[in-house]
Amino acid sequence: MSIAYSVLVTGTFMAGLGGLLALLLAVASKRLYVFEDPRIEQVEELLPHSNCGACGTAGCHNFAEQTVAGQIEPARCTVNPPEQNKTIAELLGVAMGDVEKRVARLACAGGKHVAKMRAKYAGLSSCRAAALAGGGGKSCAWGCLGLGDCADVCDFGAITMDSQGLPVVDLAKCTACGDCVDICPKNLFSIQGVSRKLWMACRNEIDGDAAEASCEVACTACGRCVSDAAPGLIRLERNLAVIDYEQNDNANRKVIERCPTGAIVWLEGDRISKGKAAKKIIRIEPLPFTAEA
Repeated sequence: MSIAYSVLVTGTFMAGLGGLLALLLAVASKRLYVFEDPRIEQVEELLPHSNCGACGTAGCHNFAEQTVAGQIEPARCTVNPPEQNKTIAELLGVAMGDVEKRVARLACAGGKHVAKMRAKYAGLSSCRAAALAGGGGKSCAWGCLGLGDCADVCDFGAITMDSQGLPVVDLAKCTACGDCVDICPKNLFSIQGVSRKLWMACRNEIDGDAAEASCEVACTACGRCVSDAAPGLIRLERNLAVIDYEQNDNANRKVIERCPTGAIVWLEGDRISKGKAAKKIIRIEPLPFTAEA
């Protein structure tokens, strides 16, 4: 058999095989084709493409799919400005929806001026790293370490660190994406509706006297807020006053008035108010370091 003849046979075979495969692919594409509503792409173009997950979906494309399918309202995208969500609603001919704004809240008020340090931490400037190194050095082992992991991970610039080493959340910028919740090694952040004005700014779980000795604004589980609250709104659990935030409608500002440390507060937008009985702290300098024996 000549070389030329072999090349011809091989070439013919490969061409035939290629044609057969092309035919099979064409048939498969017809049979396996899944129609996608063109409005999905239109809606996705109107979304911020942040894929933050604050809406409760797997990302902007999935949000677009569910919105077109009528399974979710455009207003559920908290990153988009209301005008953009309105455009989506008009495109689909649906109601925009009325979703309460949700933001990240910090359950700690123990800045450097009120919380004692039991050890000096020297290492990687990260809350997670500090937490692994003996808890980070704060006498209140439950408190914020103040190294800013939450601010670093926030893609929207909604968290900054104040002079006392505490995160401050800009409610206007916060999208409730939950990244700060995931990154905090002390589990101090949670996502809450802005209508929830009663707030426990502490996560203490040790005896009241010992807690206050570690942090001047710690909850001491004195029970006064429980006595002043509507039934079931607040309970004492492991040396901490725990608020049932689902009972927000039963919350009243008078609940905070007799708190001796100001651990339980009332929120009005960016303003944090303490009760009349809360100790007045005017100190702004950090407490001096005192090594434990």
